[in-house]
Amino acid sequence: MAEISGVGANQLRKNSLGLLAVTFMVISAAAPLTGVAGAMPIAFLLGNGAGIPATFVFVTLVMLAFAVGYVAMSRHVTNAGAFYAYAARGLGGRTAGAIAIVALVAYNAMQFGLIGLLGGIAAGVFGEHGLVLPWWGWSLIAIALVGILGYRQVDLSAKVLVFVVALEYLVVLVVDFAIIGKGGESGLALNIFDTNVMFSGSLTAAVLFCMGCFIGFEATTIYAEEARDPEKTIPRATYLSVLMIGVFFVFTTWLMIVGVGADKLMPTLQGLSDPSAFFFILADQYVGGPVPAIAGLLLVSSLFAALSAFHNYIARYSYVAGREGLLPAAFGRTHDAHQSPHVGSVTQTAGALIVLALFAGLGLDPVLNMFTWISQIGTLGVLAMMTVTSLSVIVFFRRQGISGQPLATFVLPLVSGLVMAGLFVYIFLHFGDLTGTTGGILGIILPALIPLAAVIGYLLAVRLEKTEPARFARMGHNAG
Repeated sequence: MAEISGVGANQLRKNSLGLLAVTFMVISAAAPLTGVAGAMPIAFLLGNGAGIPATFVFVTLVMLAFAVGYVAMSRHVTNAGAFYAYAARGLGGRTAGAIAIVALVAYNAMQFGLIGLLGGIAAGVFGEHGLVLPWWGWSLIAIALVGILGYRQVDLSAKVLVFVVALEYLVVLVVDFAIIGKGGESGLALNIFDTNVMFSGSLTAAVLFCMGCFIGFEATTIYAEEARDPEKTIPRATYLSVLMIGVFFVFTTWLMIVGVGADKLMPTLQGLSDPSAFFFILADQYVGGPVPAIAGLLLVSSLFAALSAFHNYIARYSYVAGREGLLPAAFGRTHDAHQSPHVGSVTQTAGALIVLALFAGLGLDPVLNMFTWISQIGTLGVLAMMTVTSLSVIVFFRRQGISGQPLATFVLPLVSGLVMAGLFVYIFLHFGDLTGTTGGILGIILPALIPLAAVIGYLLAVRLEKTEPARFARMGHNAG
């Protein structure tokens, strides 16, 4: 096993990321502009309409509840395996093995799905500017650029992502404040906590869409080995990420509603052939000029930032799994010059190329098929990992006898764990309805990939326990 303490080979690049870098790298996975322009119009339609802002308040509180226990444990666990390391320290190596492989499947699914979405959107956006390529051409370019960034130093990726995400926030806030400045369609008054509105339509679907806008914030701990002063940086970045995402979406969805008028929201959306045009219509109505076109270009860059973030997650989970014996040892090596997890990075790039070739070769739609089918596998996997992590926090503090506030080490992890478990079960049972695969074999096979990954990971851990018990016992321990 490669030495993981001190300074030497096969270590990630230490002290390379500060608070803002970690925060923006995880927020980039949440893709703020993609959530506003792509997910929110569908959330209004399929969820609870004008109840979405209140739903975001609820989901933000759930995520903060999860973050409290997550942060409490992060002060005792410094390992790029994040969910894997938490499971190892709380529930043992076998559960950790299951989580490691679930993480790889879930984040790869997110990445593969977003590759399709980027290709579909980029073909439309750039096509309007005379740059015509098939959707898979744009996806191929994105895979190549993300692969190059992932292969090199993590601080290079961080600099790119900070810039891209800052521009995303800026263009949305320009539209937000323009709506405020012009008083919306018929005034800014809107009771977002009207229970009749919040519980109209499908509250469950609304929660799922809102939850999806947070996926990625949990990855702050993945950068624990590369952050400066991780005991302070990681907790602060975690809370800051949740609050930035939550406040941003509450504020923006409220203004999207008042921008068109609460009574006209659903008729307007139902009358659009492409609901994702809603935000750009508001941008044109309230700001005009080049802003809608700029927003379109930033939507593509938003997706690119998310791709880069998930690529980094996958590479680091692969690195930890290789370093600790679950995957071949080659995955646990870092680049001599860049100190990046280059083997996992290259492997992920190769996998992305294979999936892209499959969907493009079969002539499947990049959004309705590649994105919709695959990305929900990722959502399912992340919810499973968050459920197990909440339980791991509770068990860890009791087994270790570490004193802590019961609210942080038991109550809030229990509440968040129950909510995550409930959402996991709902998505698993209704996967076909959520992805349009009802009645087909894909509606069974795709969600089954998550429990299958867990079984494979569990068996890999059992093998490690039998062949190298000392190494098994060190699973999830802090990296030096």
